[in-house]
Amino acid sequence: MGLSLLVAMPALNEEATVGDVIAAVPREIPGIASVEILVVDDGSTDRTGDIARTNGAAVLRHRSPRGVGAAFHSALAYGIQRQADLIVTIDSDGQFDPGGIPFLVAPVVAGEAEFTTASRFKDPNLVPRMPRIKRWGNRMMSRLVSRLAGETYFDVSCGMRCYSRRAALHLNLFGRFTYTQEVFLNLVFKQLRIVEIPLAVRGERLFGESRVASNLWRYAVQTSRIIFRSYRDYHPMRFFGWIAAGLITPAVGLGAFLFAHYLRTATFSPYKWTGFAAAGLLILAVLVLQVGLVGDLLNRHRVYLEEMLYRLRDQGRPPS
Repeated sequence: MGLSLLVAMPALNEEATVGDVIAAVPREIPGIASVEILVVDDGSTDRTGDIARTNGAAVLRHRSPRGVGAAFHSALAYGIQRQADLIVTIDSDGQFDPGGIPFLVAPVVAGEAEFTTASRFKDPNLVPRMPRIKRWGNRMMSRLVSRLAGETYFDVSCGMRCYSRRAALHLNLFGRFTYTQEVFLNLVFKQLRIVEIPLAVRGERLFGESRVASNLWRYAVQTSRIIFRSYRDYHPMRFFGWIAAGLITPAVGLGAFLFAHYLRTATFSPYKWTGFAAAGLLILAVLVLQVGLVGDLLNRHRVYLEEMLYRLRDQGRPPS
């Protein structure tokens, strides 16, 4: 008996492409018994929803634009409610080829991964054409996530992905602006298996511009904030420990300078201020470490609560 697959597409004013993307989704995939298509209409003002329905997709509509992260949350909740065994996300703007879905699904069906993602940069021969600043930004974001996760990833921002039911049930995300990088950290910290699948992807949209990455600086700030919040929540002692180390280092330097000055001159003048500064930095470092200890305690409780939430979701019951 095969598995059920939900193909979810976030969409905002994509009437020019959404129908073609839906039509191109493979209906026969090895190991998959049924394929359902969901379009999350994020407050479109054009005929996106109508065209999606005409092409056989279920449509979940937001009354107003809430962001691609919120659209993913809605798709995830829908898939869990429908008891989907696998959830594939793919953009409705035509950048991704739905023909690549079987390649994404295969490792999950085979039990080799809980989460797979299309990778634009893992295979040098498949790197798409895109502005240099965008390519640089994607690679810097991948290096940052790789460093924080302790793994090597080539592309953490691609939206074409496949989630096993276990991965979907384990996800607890907070970012509404975007979600792609947060997913990596969330699943890595929960020790789920991640596989990158090199696939050919169009570097830029055929119509319009990305609502997420249209302002690259805003995108960088928003995603960095989401990433560091995730890291803070899952590794509070390490996060606050580095901050404390950054405070202790100048404190020790100032203290050493003042002590050396005293040995030479037998007086603290005119550098008494360095002693007060060093003491202030050390006190602040201790306070930061205490925040890390409290965060570590809360993190243990969060792990227990997330495990309970996972089991409730798996049983098909919403948390009370």
